Amino acid sequence: MQARAADARRAAVLGKPIAHSLSPVLHRAAYEELGLTGWSYDRFEVDEAALPGFVERLGPEWAGLSLTMPLKRAVIPLLDGISDTAASVEAVNTVVFTENGRRLGDNTDIPGMVAALRERGIEQVDSAAILGAGATASSALAALARICTGEVVAYVRSEARAAEMRQWGERLDVEVRTADWADAAEALRAPLVIATTPAGATDALAHAVPERPAALFDVLYDPWPTELAARWSMIGGAVVSGLDLLVHQAVLQVEQMTGRTPAPVDAMRKAGEHALAAR
Repeated sequence: MQARAADARRAAVLGKPIAHSLSPVLHRAAYEELGLTGWSYDRFEVDEAALPGFVERLGPEWAGLSLTMPLKRAVIPLLDGISDTAASVEAVNTVVFTENGRRLGDNTDIPGMVAALRERGIEQVDSAAILGAGATASSALAALARICTGEVVAYVRSEARAAEMRQWGERLDVEVRTADWADAAEALRAPLVIATTPAGATDALAHAVPERPAALFDVLYDPWPTELAARWSMIGGAVVSGLDLLVHQAVLQVEQMTGRTPAPVDAMRKAGEHALAAR
């Protein structure tokens, strides 16, 4: 999926709430670095009910959209096609408008996770643990389908969530075993731990970080570091942050929307770091 890099093009991130989004900071930094002076990137608070009307009103100057909650599934019926990656988790976070007017959906969260891990030298693991079972957990499972050769244990709070994770495992061809959240400290001994929980949910686990921790991917970025990530890093374990994920999924979005590769990873990360530091 690639859009023409004309002089004046528009893109934006949609969701509700949206004021906290770092996407404008990252995409604008990329445009500046790439010399795309006529490009703009905005944010709009849009819910599921307003999404169809918003999309229909977009003119030919629009290159693409980034989508966050609660729109990643709601957008699918409005599109002309979605990638296999997006279909695998029934979630679209990227829409590209082509020259012939087609709307194509993709999910850059999954390859973004893989790229963020690879940047830290994590190419493959023989097992992994996931903390949580929400929408991000399904993306984590899809990423692990690409790099994990063995079992994934998902630590969840209810049998309903456990059943969902097992279903996602079957769909994504990942060997998934579920365990109760009360035993989540056991997860920390895995070669790779992916924390997909809201702020504060893993704080109580910080004391249980093993003496020789392997790798932690905590998808949060604000506040950062989480107590778990801080403890993990202090002991010497490898830590991948939510900002790393945000940057790498945005890199792929920029490349698809502008048709310019490679997108400037370092400039985008620095812009994100500065924006977070200013909050």
